[in-house]
Amino acid sequence: MDRLDALALFVDIVEKGGLSAAGREHGLSPATVSERLAALESHYGARLLNRTTRSVSTTDAGARLLEGARRLLAESAELDGCVRDGAESLTGPIRLSAPSDLGRARVLPVIDRLLAEHPGIGVDVELTDGRVDIVARGFDLVIRAGAMADSTLRARPLGTHRRRVCAAPAYLERHGVPSHPTELIEHNCLLMRFGADLDNAWPFAVDGEPMRVLVRGNRTVDDGGVVRQWCVAGHGLALKSEWDVAEDLAEGRLVSCLDDFAPPPTPIQIVLPSTTHLPRRVRRLVEALVDDIGRFTD
Repeated sequence: MDRLDALALFVDIVEKGGLSAAGREHGLSPATVSERLAALESHYGARLLNRTTRSVSTTDAGARLLEGARRLLAESAELDGCVRDGAESLTGPIRLSAPSDLGRARVLPVIDRLLAEHPGIGVDVELTDGRVDIVARGFDLVIRAGAMADSTLRARPLGTHRRRVCAAPAYLERHGVPSHPTELIEHNCLLMRFGADLDNAWPFAVDGEPMRVLVRGNRTVDDGGVVRQWCVAGHGLALKSEWDVAEDLAEGRLVSCLDDFAPPPTPIQIVLPSTTHLPRRVRRLVEALVDDIGRFTD
């Protein structure tokens, strides 16, 4: 088996979570996949995967190989495209993750334009408001709000955004307009869940000092688009990025509340792996996102 093919199979075993799933992707039986994995481990003289009946995970050696394999496969795809179609043609896959609302409204249109210009590019997009591990999941880039917790990653700023408490006019007519953050305990608040974390401590600035209010409500979800739908339907108050609800506010479907207590804006950024090599197709997408989304910030 060609070395690049073996590395591609190894990457798929890790990303798809098992030998059988990777085998289906490559048209191979589980026994054949197991044999080729054993040959790869023999070549490197190290065990690459920890395997159970339900999952696989990389050993330390496997994690190093995984990072290098992804880089080599990306470089190979880029080289093929340059030689076959010319230096200006971009080919190969891009894997990215973005928040659901921002992804649908801003990121997907940028991707559409990039693929129309470079049909040799393929994209795998995950729209989620939960936190993702860019390295373990093999993403080329991740778009997220807030400061980076991992200092080994790189970031490209997109701008800043504010989160606004908002509600439908019908809800405010029934329940009143809160005049101070502490009054939120009397309201039904629509809550987001980011992975295992419940976003129920809403931030404010009162007399120049930060303040968090614990809120509660009867609806919780891990999709920001659903929170917006519930809010427009009049089911409660929501804390949403102004990017996500700008059109709703402009057209009167939602009303912004407690603006005098809004905390300072938070950064939006593109997070990139620490690897020194960034394929041209990824660089082109990053630049397009900065040009497009950056115009709507601050």
